[in-house]
Amino acid sequence: MSLINLNPEWTQLMESYRLDHQNRVNQACHTVGIPLIVASLPVGATVIGLPLAAAMFSVGWAFQFVGHAFEGKKPSFVEDRRQLVVGFLWWTRKVGLPLVSESTLAAE
Repeated sequence: MSLINLNPEWTQLMESYRLDHQNRVNQACHTVGIPLIVASLPVGATVIGLPLAAAMFSVGWAFQFVGHAFEGKKPSFVEDRRQLVVGFLWWTRKVGLPLVSESTLAAE
């Protein structure tokens, strides 16, 4: 059972993200890059962790942009900053974490 039920608007954002990430290399890059970026945030919250967090954040974004070079599309967040959150939600689904369920109203 998922913890978050997405409304139709966020379900559509998830679908848009999925359509922008069809290339397997891009998906693989995002599967590595997204958790590096997300994990860098709490690591960077400590002074001792700042150098490690900076490296994690930079490498994570490098994976993202390399993936988009293979996809041939610009990153989704360029058009809509909410896609930064959607990317994390996509990743949770990709690795099998039942964090969100999408609305069935999106197709209406």
